Amino acid sequence: MLLFLIQQTKVGGETLTELLEKVQAEINRYMTRIQSEQQEDGSWRYDFETGPMTDASMMILISSLYPEEQELLSQLARRLVHIQADGGEWKQYDDDDGHLSSTIEAYTALLLSGYLERDAPPMKRAEDYILRSGGVEKAHVSTKFMLALNDLYPWPAYYPMPLFLIHLPKWIPFSFYRWSSYVRTHFAPILILGHLKITLPHPSGADISHLYTTPKYNKLHHQSHGRRRSAKKRNRNPSGLQGKRSNHSIQKAERFILEHIEGDGTLYSYASATFFMIYALLAIGYQLDSPVISHAMKGLLSFVTKTDDGGMHIQNSPSTVWDTALASYTLQEAGLSAGDNTVQRAAAYLLSLQHTVKKEQAEGSLLHMTGGWGFSESNKANPDVDDTQAVLRALTQYTSYHADSLESWRKGLQYLFSRQNDDGGWAAFERNSTSFMTRLFAVENFEDTAFDPSAADVTGRTLEFLGSHVKLTTNHPRVQAGVRWLLKRQQRDGSWYGRWGVSYLYGTWAAVTGLRAVGLSAEHPAIQQAADWLLRMRQPDGGWGESCKSDAAKTYIAAPYSTVVHTAWALDLLIAVHDTPVKEIKEATSLLIDWNREEGSKRVTYPTGAGLPGHFYIQYHSYPRIWPLLTLSHYEQKYKGC
Repeated sequence: MLLFLIQQTKVGGETLTELLEKVQAEINRYMTRIQSEQQEDGSWRYDFETGPMTDASMMILISSLYPEEQELLSQLARRLVHIQADGGEWKQYDDDDGHLSSTIEAYTALLLSGYLERDAPPMKRAEDYILRSGGVEKAHVSTKFMLALNDLYPWPAYYPMPLFLIHLPKWIPFSFYRWSSYVRTHFAPILILGHLKITLPHPSGADISHLYTTPKYNKLHHQSHGRRRSAKKRNRNPSGLQGKRSNHSIQKAERFILEHIEGDGTLYSYASATFFMIYALLAIGYQLDSPVISHAMKGLLSFVTKTDDGGMHIQNSPSTVWDTALASYTLQEAGLSAGDNTVQRAAAYLLSLQHTVKKEQAEGSLLHMTGGWGFSESNKANPDVDDTQAVLRALTQYTSYHADSLESWRKGLQYLFSRQNDDGGWAAFERNSTSFMTRLFAVENFEDTAFDPSAADVTGRTLEFLGSHVKLTTNHPRVQAGVRWLLKRQQRDGSWYGRWGVSYLYGTWAAVTGLRAVGLSAEHPAIQQAADWLLRMRQPDGGWGESCKSDAAKTYIAAPYSTVVHTAWALDLLIAVHDTPVKEIKEATSLLIDWNREEGSKRVTYPTGAGLPGHFYIQYHSYPRIWPLLTLSHYEQKYKGC
C-alpha cells in the first residue's frame, strides 16, 4: 500500500507511474531515431559545428588560391551572413556580447571573396562593431596571424615564437617537444611562417585599413619592402652560418609536418592546422599543385558538412569516432543488446580504427605501441584518453559475442593505465604535462593549450568506465590515485572545472559519476557538497544551463536559460546520488523530455563543447540525442522499482 501511494504521488500534474511510462516512451523514441541515423559502415556522423573561424579561413584560402571552388565559397558566405547578429557582430554562443576576432575574420572573408562589397549593410554593421570594440589591433593573436599571412596586418618586429625552439631537446622546460600534441601540430607550420614572415597578398587587392583605430597599418608597406630586401640578401649569401641554421630548422619543422599528415591529407586531422600547413609549404617552395598540398585541400573539402539551416560549414575536426562510441554505448545502456546488428556494426567500425603505432619526433624518430583511439576517423596517430574510454565502453559487452576482440579491448585498457599521470589524474593527450615556463611566450591562450595537465572531466569519465565496466573499486591502486586527485581538485563551492565541456556542470557531473562508480558513498562530504552546489545552480525554469563565459572566467556563470545537454548532465549526477527520485529530479526529468522535442530551439543548439577558452566552442549535434537518452535510461534503471 505504501509503495502504491509513493508511486501515485503527483509531480507537476502526473504520478510517478505516469512519469516512468513517459520516460520509457521517450527512451524508445530516442533509440529509434539514433538507430535510424547509423551509417552503412556502422558509424554515426553528426556535425561538429563551431564558430566562423574555419569557414572564414576556408573562404580566404579558396578566394586566393582555388577559384574553381566558387560554389562552396558562395555557400560558406551565405551561412556567414545568415548567422551574423543584429548588431553587426558574430558570436561564439547565444549570450555572447559579440566576438571581435570572429567578426574581423568573417568580415575579411566576405570582403576578400567578393561576396559582399564594403558598403553592403551587413558589412557596414560589422565595421561599426569592430571600430566600437577597438579595431583590428584588439583582435586575438590567431586572427592577427591570419591577417598577416594575407598582408593585412604587420608582422611583429620580433616574433614571440622563434624557430630555434624546434631544435631544443625535450629535457629543456620550454622545448617544442614538451608542448601538447595539439600545439606542436599547429606550431610546426607557424614557426616556419613566423620566421619567414611570409605574406600572400590577396588577388583582389582589398585591404582592411579602415578597420584600424590607429595608424598601425602604415607599417605594412614599409615592412613588406624590408622583407623583399632581406630575402635578396639571404639568396646572395646562402652559405652564411645564420642561413644554414635557419635552413636546418625549417627542414626539421618541414619533416615534423610531413610525418604527421594523416591519410586524408590533413595535418593531424585538424582543419586549422591544415590551413597553416598549406601556407607554410607554399612559403618554403612547394607549388600549389604539389601532391602534398592538393591532398591537403581534398582533406579540407571532406570536412564540409551541411548545417540544419541549409548552409555549409567546415568542421575543424569531424567527431566520428567520439560520436559513434557514445551512440553505441548509450543505446546499450538504454537496453539494446550487444548482439544487436546496430551494436555489432558499430563495434566492427570502431575496432578498425584502433591505433597500433604512435609516431612522435623528438631528437630523432621514436615509434612506440599504443592501443588507444582518436577523435576523428582520419586520425591514425594521435590517440587520446577520452575517446579511448568512450570506445571501450561501447566494446565491453561486445567482447562476450566476439572473443577475438578481447585483445583489442585489453590493449585499450592498458593504454588507459599507461596514460595516468603521476599525480593520479588523467589528461586528454599527454602524460605528466606541466604548465611551467609558459609565460615566457607572449601568446594569448598559450597556457590553455601548450600543456595538457590532469583534468577533472577526463579523470572522472575514466574512473566511471573503470568502475562500471572494468568493475574496479577504490581498493585498486590506480583508482585510489584517481580518487585522491579528484578530491584534492574539488572547488571550495563543491564543483569541478571541466576542460573539454562547458564547464563546471560538465566537470562536476563527470567527477561525481566517476567517484560513485568506483564505490565512493553518496554520503561522502565531497559528493554531498557537489550535489548541494548543483541544486543551488538550478535555473528558475527548473533545469540547468551554464554560459560559455564560465570557460574563460574560471568561475560558474549561468546561461540565460536551461539547455537540454546541461540538464541531462545535472540529472545524471543527481540520479547517481539519490536512491529515490527527489522532487528536483522528477520535475527536471519531465522538463527534459519536453524541451528536447523543441527542434532547433536555443535549449538544443547552445554550444556545450569547449575548445579554446574565450575563443572556440563546439555545438555537438550528437549531444542532444545521446546525453538525454543516457540520463533517462539511468532514471528508468534506478527508479522503476522504487
